[in-house]
Amino acid sequence: MELISQHTKEIMEGCKARARDAGLRFQDESLEYIVTNRDLLELGPKNMIPTLYDYWVHDVEVLQEKGKYELYPNNPYETVINTRPAISFYNDNNPDWLNVMIFYHVLAHIDFFQNNLYYRNTWDEDFAGQALSDKRAIAALRSEKGRWVDYVIEFSRGIDNLVDHYGELSRLGRPAETQPITRIDYYFDVFLQSVQKVAVAEYMKELERYNQTVRDFDPMAESVFFAETRKKYPEFDALYEKRKREEKTPAQDLIQYLAQHAQWLQQPENQWMKTVMEIVRRTSLYFQPQIRTKILNEGWASYWHEKLFLTDDRIRGNEVSYARVNAKVTAMPRMGLNPYALGMRLLSHLEEMADKGRISYEYQRLVDDDQRRQYDRHTGKGPSFVFDVRENFNDFTFIHTFVDQDFVTANRLFVAGRRLNSQRGVWEYFVKSRNAEEYKKMILESLYHPPYIHVDEEKTKDGILYLHHAYEGKPLVREYISNTMLGIEYLWGGTVRLETTEAEEELSSGYDDIQPFYMPPEAAKPEDKKIKLQQIIYTMEKRKLTRAVQ
Repeated sequence: MELISQHTKEIMEGCKARARDAGLRFQDESLEYIVTNRDLLELGPKNMIPTLYDYWVHDVEVLQEKGKYELYPNNPYETVINTRPAISFYNDNNPDWLNVMIFYHVLAHIDFFQNNLYYRNTWDEDFAGQALSDKRAIAALRSEKGRWVDYVIEFSRGIDNLVDHYGELSRLGRPAETQPITRIDYYFDVFLQSVQKVAVAEYMKELERYNQTVRDFDPMAESVFFAETRKKYPEFDALYEKRKREEKTPAQDLIQYLAQHAQWLQQPENQWMKTVMEIVRRTSLYFQPQIRTKILNEGWASYWHEKLFLTDDRIRGNEVSYARVNAKVTAMPRMGLNPYALGMRLLSHLEEMADKGRISYEYQRLVDDDQRRQYDRHTGKGPSFVFDVRENFNDFTFIHTFVDQDFVTANRLFVAGRRLNSQRGVWEYFVKSRNAEEYKKMILESLYHPPYIHVDEEKTKDGILYLHHAYEGKPLVREYISNTMLGIEYLWGGTVRLETTEAEEELSSGYDDIQPFYMPPEAAKPEDKKIKLQQIIYTMEKRKLTRAVQ
């Protein structure tokens, strides 16, 4: 792995200038590395973070991917990670014209990372540097505690999809009396006045330094400001962390609750486990926005690489080669989901709709097809509208809000069903619905949606941790309950109970119906059935799981 050549870096800087002229906003600094496909196989299990902590599952995944690569060699074009500065990886055999396309794609990703509000808890920190610190901490603990470190990692990762991502984001909107003190507030309101007791002139000088930093380095102002502050006051970070601990912010998720309330973890010989748990939680929180914005993020990058590449004079003569590559990336499959294609087409659809003034109550009231086709108010608001979408939406809100019948019809989208041809002994697929609501439902059901499990503090007593699963139409996957609760029992240090809801009979989702070939689809729909729900209590005690119907 090595940095790209100066020639290729010059191409990237040219792409940056054109991207900024088009309205994209991103940090000036970026790092680009040349890697081989096999290097990417090594980085893939660590989600492309070279400094991520070592874990045996990563090694297993590397071996699996190497086996697949031997059978089916592939050529990934790029990968970009949301760090400060942003880091991207490129194949070692890309021609210049392909790098132009890829650089535009990467710059759009960076713009998305640094401007979408669901990433705002990642804006102020360099995760690659934090991950390196975490890696060293775990390595040091392994040298002292041995395999027990990996057990704690395993148990913590079993519940890391329950971290309170939205709770972390919503803290910014809470009343001041309920949210922990910020670093800036602590520095000016407490540290300078009560700890250092600086003179008024010195205080005003620091205030002006901060304001000047905001003017010069926004949105990275806070990081730059405190980098200089640490040189003058090296004890500041330790005092700020101590203040935060003293505030005892209420736990928002299961990992936090265990770290704060498990008596087992409060024992001096077990406190090191909380360090490992926090590392796992912090890593999970870093990746949460990427999991929840896959369609919009990839769609945004594809939308811009196509818009900017086709107007770039440096690619003349390579239009046909570009078309071949772009078709592979952004083709809309007849079956399955391509997030690049769906996101890009929906953004283009929204730009056109906003340009014509169709994102309005007046247009939505129209029922005549001819009037809807001819409706055009020439507002020219398309570009600003898609930038607003990029800033404020995630996959769920993006799909739920904007997939409509106009979009489904224009792109000839449909929901597929399948039926068994008993004569030929094969599955046959058919167009089940072209209705926008049905298509939207299919996409939404495919999105990441972890279960909502919280601690019932009223029932948590006598050393028993009581968890409650809010049933949302989908039961927990039984095969994972035992191992997950085993890990929670170990970290809690006592009995764990889980209250959940299961159905005696589950209906098909409606998109995978088994239907006889000779029956028309409308005659083969399953009859309405009443689903009987029942409350289940799972109890993990002394590493044994029991299940009881309540």
